[in-house]
Amino acid sequence: MSYGWNVTRVGDANDLDMVSRAFDVFRREEDRPTLVIVDSHIGYGAPHRQDTREAHGEPLGEDEVRTAKRFYGWPEDAQYLVPEGVREHFAKGIGKRGRDLRTAWEAKLGEYRREYPELADQIERVQTRQLPNGWDQDIPAFPGDAKGLSGRDASGQVLNAIARHVPWLIGGAADLAPSTKTRLTFDGAGDFSADDRGGRNFHLGIREHAMGAIVNGLSLSKIRAFGAGFFIFSEYMRQPIRLAALMEIPVIYLFTHDSIGVGEDGPTHQPVEQLAALRSMPGLVVLRPGDANEVAEAWRLIMELRHEPAVLVLSRQAMPTLDRTRYAPASGVARGAYVLAAAAPGDPEVILMGTGTEVALVVAAYEQLTPQGIRARAVSMPSWDLFERQPQEYRKSVLPPLVMVRVAVEQAASFGWDRYVGLTGTAIAMHTFGTSAAQGRRQQVWVYARGGGPSGEGPAQPDGAWTS
Repeated sequence: MSYGWNVTRVGDANDLDMVSRAFDVFRREEDRPTLVIVDSHIGYGAPHRQDTREAHGEPLGEDEVRTAKRFYGWPEDAQYLVPEGVREHFAKGIGKRGRDLRTAWEAKLGEYRREYPELADQIERVQTRQLPNGWDQDIPAFPGDAKGLSGRDASGQVLNAIARHVPWLIGGAADLAPSTKTRLTFDGAGDFSADDRGGRNFHLGIREHAMGAIVNGLSLSKIRAFGAGFFIFSEYMRQPIRLAALMEIPVIYLFTHDSIGVGEDGPTHQPVEQLAALRSMPGLVVLRPGDANEVAEAWRLIMELRHEPAVLVLSRQAMPTLDRTRYAPASGVARGAYVLAAAAPGDPEVILMGTGTEVALVVAAYEQLTPQGIRARAVSMPSWDLFERQPQEYRKSVLPPLVMVRVAVEQAASFGWDRYVGLTGTAIAMHTFGTSAAQGRRQQVWVYARGGGPSGEGPAQPDGAWTS
């Protein structure tokens, strides 16, 4: 009630008059969502079981099915029986009512289309999850810049550039819009409130789980919705994210502060295992872009999704913007992983892989090895999910199977990287939680999942430290 809902309660699920009255209350309410609370007791289909948790949801057994059919006067041994008259009754009732309502809706939409053709076009695009023509025309291209900018800053620019042309792209943050850079700032965006239902910025409060449920609900109504927060707090949203993947709805989850490079907040705010956990979720596209142009391409890809939710994992700290006249185009993001740079034609001697802020480290290592005559290859892997969908020949072209010397770099748990580095490769990643320290100090707490040095040999440092 405190949120303005219309709430009614039915004290007994078997009181059909009260149930009917609750539905009448719902039908009369025109301005608010209605919540009907019904008190009931769960009946289990297998009463012989002692553990009701195990029995919950179990289908009826053969004896129970025969008893139910006997109660209704149906043939007890009939299978898939539709009694005579049911189809006709359905056609005259729900079938006719649905057909009439659909016909009336189509007629009203036709009238609306003639009077407001542009708005009608938007309605149809929303309902079919299509984008407006020219929706991506203002997505910025970022010039090479050694200093660069953070993933969250780049994303904020791209989000606003897209939202200007997609009126149904709306959302908000869990009380962190200034930090996640997810506020829509152009004229007319406004704040959604009781007084302004046209506002496109939602203030969702410090409640990540509820935010996840809200953006899921918006997506189910065909709104293109996004919700944002710090990556560590994706933990509170795992169930809404999982449900979005199950329902195959294209919700956009934006998570910033993506690594141990969070600041002095300490290990409670430093994501370590979250990337691995979300990458393991079926039906979810996870992207961790490595510079501003990869952020732009990630948004371009996400907006085209129609049946999959996406998680965009963004840095707080600045990342160098790669000079794309020297390195491969960022459009390779669409394939999940791509070769940024190769020292020479043919198979390399060593493959260097990275995501997010670590792509810059991979490129720096490539630039050091190449003048030494070492045939190195730098690979950006913003999305494992998308890479795994590519044809085998493409995946082999990026990661040639015969090249055994491989190094992956990521400020997160090493779990899963063995798929790409193999038994003889090395994942420079986290095997502990982070520490509470300033950025300069944290750059010295890199740890090797295997061994203690670049070769993977030797003991690990006492506290997992390795200076890059």
